[in-house]
Amino acid sequence: MRILGISGSLRRDSHNTSLLRAAAMSLPSGVELELFDGLGDLPHYNADIDVDHAPEAVVHLRETIAGADGVLIATPEFNGSIPGVLKNALDWASRPFPDNALRGMPVAVVGASTGLFGAVWAQAETRKALSIAGADVLEDEFPLGQADIAFGDDGTLLDSELNERLGEIVGRLADHQRELTTAA
Repeated sequence: MRILGISGSLRRDSHNTSLLRAAAMSLPSGVELELFDGLGDLPHYNADIDVDHAPEAVVHLRETIAGADGVLIATPEFNGSIPGVLKNALDWASRPFPDNALRGMPVAVVGASTGLFGAVWAQAETRKALSIAGADVLEDEFPLGQADIAFGDDGTLLDSELNERLGEIVGRLADHQRELTTAA
């Protein structure tokens, strides 16, 4: 089973990309996590160019999501909400509606910030946008506050309880995908 990890941050040393890497270290047996590396290549959403001919970066995003068994999104919080680059990616991935790459896709959302709240608002906004697009969104919340001091040299979370909780969320995402496959 392949889970696609999407970080809502373009920063080289992103805490949210680090959070996805930490999640990759706690995957259940038989599950792999692939980090998507193309958010910065996406143009601003424009329905006119989507109708005529979706740009190659958009096609790559849609195909990569469609080829995954589940998606794990890690979002920072910008001005109390979802970062523009992530919202833009969700807008592209949610088209054409209703038959889009996110439709029925199991998705979990986690988040990290240097503040105390761990991107709680951005996670809620991301889950809302995903739900409207038709994704099968897990309601789990994982706010990692003070992310600038949360990771060890090996990339794991220093707090073992948080490491365990992150692993549980990824495990639930994988289990949910298996349940959907079995029901189909």
